[in-house]
Amino acid sequence: MDLTASAGVVALAGSLLVPSSAGASPGAGEAPVRSIQWSACPKAEPPFPAPSKRTRCGTLEVPVDWAKPDGPTMKIAVARQKATDPKKRIGVLLSNPGGPGSTGLDDAYFADDPVEGYRDSIRSRFDIIGFDPRGIGRSGQLRCDDKLAAKIPHRPKNAAEFQRMRTLNQRLAESCRAGSGAVVDHMDSVSVARDMDAIRAALGEKKINFLGHSYGTLIGSQYARLFPQKLRALALDSAMDPSRPDAGRFLTDGSAAAEGGVQQLADWCAKDASCALKGKDVKALVRGLFARADAGRLFEPGRHGPTRKKVTADQLSGFLTDYLRKWNPQTTAEQLSALNSGRGKVYWTDDTPDLAWRTVMCRDYDFRLRDWDHYRELRRQAASAAPHARYNSQALDMILGCQGWPAAPEPEPARATGTLPPVLVVNAKHDLATPLPGARRMAQEFPKGRLAVLDAVGHWLYRQCESPLPARAIDTYLRTLKTPPPGTVFPSA
Repeated sequence: MDLTASAGVVALAGSLLVPSSAGASPGAGEAPVRSIQWSACPKAEPPFPAPSKRTRCGTLEVPVDWAKPDGPTMKIAVARQKATDPKKRIGVLLSNPGGPGSTGLDDAYFADDPVEGYRDSIRSRFDIIGFDPRGIGRSGQLRCDDKLAAKIPHRPKNAAEFQRMRTLNQRLAESCRAGSGAVVDHMDSVSVARDMDAIRAALGEKKINFLGHSYGTLIGSQYARLFPQKLRALALDSAMDPSRPDAGRFLTDGSAAAEGGVQQLADWCAKDASCALKGKDVKALVRGLFARADAGRLFEPGRHGPTRKKVTADQLSGFLTDYLRKWNPQTTAEQLSALNSGRGKVYWTDDTPDLAWRTVMCRDYDFRLRDWDHYRELRRQAASAAPHARYNSQALDMILGCQGWPAAPEPEPARATGTLPPVLVVNAKHDLATPLPGARRMAQEFPKGRLAVLDAVGHWLYRQCESPLPARAIDTYLRTLKTPPPGTVFPSA
């Protein structure tokens, strides 16, 4: 799950309304099976590299609203790199990079890239299929009032600010609907899963293989719920919690993971001589920084000493969440040392959710809070789970972004009948974006679900991981459907 700041026009990827097939949940209408006309891919705008010459692109027309198959339609952008060894070809491999709100065409655009692409053992056996989810990238544009978005309180400090946040969130959603149309209310993961089956039908495939990363794992689990008989393989990397936790459990699990990140940093500093906090009690230092921030006595560091710019406790929580999530312990320790001494430089990041994030997340999870008192209780629960990190800033951003959002969460679809294949879930033990408890629940969703854990801090283990072991396990599974033994724990690199 990845969060990025957004401006007024947000490109959204992948809006497909797919034909309902056997096993689809009640209420989903039948849409005609349409084909994809393949041609050369559009040229990328600098500084982005051009798609591989082996990649072909097209669009698929789908209903905006799955419940109204004869209603308005939209086009989903799809890209394909064919298997390099047709004699060994197994089938098609679809993927989703998460976000939510991230474009997915790149997976096919650069499938043969030696760094960002797939290994030869996968490219030889699968057609790599990338697509932009509905409302994202080349599958539509989300147009919202960015000036209004900038006025929304980021961390409400009282009941009046909490209500103002709700009111402005509602007005923001209305601006998105006015600028983008009905798709704003149909960007949930269930709709995207139906889009995926429309792609399957358009490709003429009986079954698909799917590799989901981060929020893409929720889309994969929804596809398994709707179309179990259409899946050959389902690999889920850094898994979301499929049980749709409420705001309290979502923030508590995330905050406990952030607390674990602080402990991991302390453990690393105790062992690594390069740590800028070597010899110090890291957890005590972090407690001290929060105490100074609470008292209004923590300031940004400068070349010759503290500046006059105050650092709030919320800023400090955001800093810890972001830097521990990306796991660069050396840089994190250096910047904590600078904050503590008042000398040096701290590089703040802005990881507030973008608008596409809200249009998806607020339809998939029910994060609605009763009132200001409910919010304060939520913060108290988080602080109890994370006495050193206070809370997981990314998780809290998601929750607050849904307050006042007018589109109610989409009901969970009925589970279709059908036999699922073995399912592989991989997750880092200390993942701040998709905490391990949620990954455990994801593996338990499936009769033959298997969880393999990397003993490290990290997120997105298939490519963005120092250890090659999770990716090897996924590749082996995709080729053979063989999962690692129960209880597998991969050592860190």
